[in-house]
Amino acid sequence: MKPTLDDYRHKGMRKKLMDQIREKGITDENVLEAMNNIPRHFFLESAFLEVAYEDKAFPISVGQTISQPYTVAYQSQLLNVKPMDKVLEIGTGSAYQACVLAEMGARVYTIERQKQLFYEIRTFAYPKKYRWLKFFYGDGFEGLPTYAPFDKVIITAAAPEIPQKLIDQLAVGGQMVIPLNEGEAQRMLRLTKQADGSIIKETFDRFSFVPMLTGKEV
Repeated sequence: MKPTLDDYRHKGMRKKLMDQIREKGITDENVLEAMNNIPRHFFLESAFLEVAYEDKAFPISVGQTISQPYTVAYQSQLLNVKPMDKVLEIGTGSAYQACVLAEMGARVYTIERQKQLFYEIRTFAYPKKYRWLKFFYGDGFEGLPTYAPFDKVIITAAAPEIPQKLIDQLAVGGQMVIPLNEGEAQRMLRLTKQADGSIIKETFDRFSFVPMLTGKEV
């Protein structure tokens, strides 16, 4: 069972976590404010209550994880989210990253390939507070062509390659943040789409994500 109480102690732990993330180099105050507003412990089972605000990843259903808060902040900062940006997220997971983006004012369309996890998220009360947060069960490599183009795309799993279909669904001038596989770790990239369909690639730090897989898991 997930917790539903957010008291002064949780808020104090959250503020301490934001201070730690700021010290690691996150400078976007919009990202930090959004994460400070969201009770991360709501996204974990009660057994994790005392450690929910450690800067660590933790296991959730079907072998997936809720990302390390620093990683969430890092990707969110690279994404340059503006209010009402239309954002496609690949890999809903716990829905924590999606809620951070929604808290920042983005219109978020998020895809989860694990059916069990998708249905758990659909019954999770907290994300329902965000009017512009929409959940989809599907193959992340296919994206959501019906809803394209997107101003931003964020991939929260280790991609074996840059998915061309997701580039196609990115608006001109839009940006994609993607951890690209380089063996045991991934290199974080930010791609910016040009008018001729080409991309400008920026390279950032290394991270470790679960693999991005094709298809849907029933």
